[in-house]
Amino acid sequence: MAASPSTARAINDRLALRLLQQEGPLTAGQLKQLTGLSRPTVADLVERLTAAGLIAVAGEAGEQRRGPNAKLYGIVADRAHLAALDVRTEGVTVVVSDLVGDVLAEAALPITGDAGTGPAVEQAVALVERTVKEAGADRPHTVGIGAPGLIDPASGELRDSTGLPEWHRRLVAALQERFPQARVSVENETNLAALAEQRDGAARDRDTFVLLWLGHGTGAAVILDGVLRRGASGGTGEIGFLPVPGTSGLPSATDCAGGFHSLVGATAIARLAEEYGVAAEPGTEPPAAGAVRTAVTTAGPASPEARFLDDLADRIAVGVASVVALLDPGHVVLGGEIGQAGGEALAARVRDRLAAMSPLPADVRPSALGGGAVLRGALLTARDQAQDELFGVPGHAARAGADGRPLHPRPRPADPLRGGPHRAADA
Repeated sequence: MAASPSTARAINDRLALRLLQQEGPLTAGQLKQLTGLSRPTVADLVERLTAAGLIAVAGEAGEQRRGPNAKLYGIVADRAHLAALDVRTEGVTVVVSDLVGDVLAEAALPITGDAGTGPAVEQAVALVERTVKEAGADRPHTVGIGAPGLIDPASGELRDSTGLPEWHRRLVAALQERFPQARVSVENETNLAALAEQRDGAARDRDTFVLLWLGHGTGAAVILDGVLRRGASGGTGEIGFLPVPGTSGLPSATDCAGGFHSLVGATAIARLAEEYGVAAEPGTEPPAAGAVRTAVTTAGPASPEARFLDDLADRIAVGVASVVALLDPGHVVLGGEIGQAGGEALAARVRDRLAAMSPLPADVRPSALGGGAVLRGALLTARDQAQDELFGVPGHAARAGADGRPLHPRPRPADPLRGGPHRAADA
C-alpha cells in the first residue's frame, strides 16, 4: 500500500538526513542519485529541511562546470547537544557531542564508595552540567547512560542490584530533574557495547552475534537478526552466573561467585597472571587487562606468558561454548578491556578451543572498541533518539522490541547507508 503524502515526505526526509549524516555534505544531485528520488522531490525536501533548520548550505561542490558550482548541504550539527555517560561502580565518564556525533567535551570523575548516595549523585550531575557548558550548550537535548546491572524491560529503569552503589539508581531521576526538557534513558553497559560494536566495530558485518564482556565484571549481550534481546526480566546475558566446571562451587541468586565470573572476572584473571609471573606495566591500565596485554606482546613458544594465555583461553572457551550451543550465533566478540587487550592472539586461542568443543561453527573476534564501547554505544543511542525526535519520522515504534522499548540495530545490508538498494517512499 502506498504511503500517504505526509508519511512519504517524512520517510524521504529521514532518508536524506541519514545520508547526510553518513556521507557528510552532499549536493541535491548527489541526494537524487543516492535516494533514487526525482529531482522535484529532492528539491522539495531540501527546501523543507532547510526551512526547519535541520540542514544548511555547507559550501560548494569542487567539480568545475559551466555556471555556478552546486551547493553542498549538511546537517546543522549544533541544532542539538547530546550527553553520554559511562557509569561504573567507582566513577563516571561523560562525553558531549553535537548532532552528527563530533565530540565537543569530555570529562571523568572518580566517586568513592564512602561518598554517600546524595553527594555521589550531586557530583555526577554537576560533572554533566560542567561538561555540557564546556561544549557550549545550556543543556543536553538527549542523555544516554550506560550502567552495570539489569534494566527493567517494563519501566526502562535500572533495577535494584546487590553489589551496585545506590547512587546509580538515583542518577537517572536526578538528571531528569536537573534537565527537565531532556530525554534521559539508561541501558545496560554490555548491551550498549554490543550496539557500538555492531555499528562501528568488530560486528559491522553481522546481524546476529554475541558480545562477551570481559572487564571488571562479566556479561554478554545478544543480538539476533539485528535486534537486541533483553529477555523477560531484562537479564539476557547474565553469563557471570552461568554454572561451569573449574570453580569452587555454584553461584547463588545473589552472588555470581562459583559461576563463569569466577573464571574470567578481572580479579580471577589477575590472580591467574600472578601464578604465571605475568605482570602489567604499573599505572597503564587495570591490572588484569595490563597483564593480558603484556602476555600478548612478550609471549614466546612455551613461555609463561604463552601458557597464561592458553589457560585463559581455556577458561573463556567454556563460557563461549555454552553460548554457542544455546544460541548458535555464528559470531562472538570478545569485548571489554580484557578482550581488547588480548586482541587476535587471545581470540585465535579461544576460536581453536571452541572448534574442538562445539559442532556449531562460530567465528571469534576481538573487540575493535574495547572499554570505550560503552560510552560509544551510549552516545549512538542518544544521537538516534535525538534524531528520531528532531527528524520527526513516523514508524519509529516499528524498531522496538517485544518489550516496547526502542532498539537501535545496525542497518541491514540493503540500507542505503551501507551502499545497497534504498527504500525511498512513494506517495
